[in-house]
Amino acid sequence: MTINANCKINLGLNVLRRRPDGYHDLETVMFPVRGLYDVVTVELAATGVTFTAAGIAVDCAAEDNLCVRAARLMQERYGVGGVHITLDKRVPFGAGLGGGSSDATAVIVAINDIFDLHLDRATLVTLAAELGSDTAFFVYNDAQLCTGRGEIMQPIAVDLAGLWLVVVKPEEGVSTAEAYRGVRPALPAHSLAELLKRPITQWQGSVKNDFEPHILAAHPAIASLKQSLLADGALYASMSGSGSALFGLFDHKPTLHFSEDTFVHIEQL
Repeated sequence: MTINANCKINLGLNVLRRRPDGYHDLETVMFPVRGLYDVVTVELAATGVTFTAAGIAVDCAAEDNLCVRAARLMQERYGVGGVHITLDKRVPFGAGLGGGSSDATAVIVAINDIFDLHLDRATLVTLAAELGSDTAFFVYNDAQLCTGRGEIMQPIAVDLAGLWLVVVKPEEGVSTAEAYRGVRPALPAHSLAELLKRPITQWQGSVKNDFEPHILAAHPAIASLKQSLLADGALYASMSGSGSALFGLFDHKPTLHFSEDTFVHIEQL
């Protein structure tokens, strides 16, 4: 079974408070990016979990890849048989785009189908959430207002139809540890759901990503990319998740010029 495991962007991201369990309470809206995806193939195998990777090289051992961890979770929980996973990696990692989380969810969904487990959506969400804070989003894979660690979700109406989305990522990445190390949790004056009801022309400066101030200060290349998106006419530009990818929303197909080592994806929503 082959699944196109698309990534996501974050429309605003508020870090509200640090929790007793060491995590942080968040408020963010995750929005799927259909045209940018990894290709995940899951096939029956004699035993265990085997894994083959192609495309963008990921800097972790195969055993630590979220695809493998997802398959082992399903084997431990439901006693399913062996599988071979092939990952064609196209979504940059260390980017805040949730590519690895989407891959893991694709494996869970594929195993549910291949082995006729007939797990309902609520169960798939619970399983995915065991592997990461944004993993469960990809079970729904439409706009969701996410709270808690990011795993508590409710649908939200966000109409971006017809706009052009540009996703860019510099060569350098940002680790989750670095992102959280410099953040200053605070309660916002207005809820994200309220702010996103405003016209998109009013989002810049009000729909914020709390990771941006210290990440942009520490990484001039990322800050420069954001300014380039705005200078080229983006109605709204922001970092996605904990970075280092940024995105811009345009009311026209933009003509952009970036250095050769910058990843660029453009699609109409």
